[in-house]
Amino acid sequence: MRQGQKRDRARELRRDMTLAERRLWSILCRRQLEGFRFRRQVPIGPYIADFTCLDAGLIVEVDGGQHMDAASDRARDGFLQCEGFRVLRFWNNEVLANLEGVRVRILGTLARSPPSQPSPASGGRGRSRRPT
Repeated sequence: MRQGQKRDRARELRRDMTLAERRLWSILCRRQLEGFRFRRQVPIGPYIADFTCLDAGLIVEVDGGQHMDAASDRARDGFLQCEGFRVLRFWNNEVLANLEGVRVRILGTLARSPPSQPSPASGGRGRSRRPT
């Protein structure tokens, strides 16, 4: 997928969020979690991440049943981790039934996130790789 196509697809995904994604976005938007800024549907390499906090190097994914033990998700997570991100995955029903528990888990992960510096190659917009 070309860059322009990926950007258009990300816009479409932002417009057509699932109920679980909308509920999660309601607690992630406007820096509500300890001031961390999250973005929706962010293109990263060949993928589009559901929710991304660039400063903390955290990606939050919300999955439906089609993702149950999917090898493609493992490959995707591996790529994102090589790019310096940690990935949290939640099931749709988990977000809908226990949004507070999801919020607490995200906050706990953010608390363990040292802030990163933007990559010079990205013009200050992206993520730098952190050594593992």
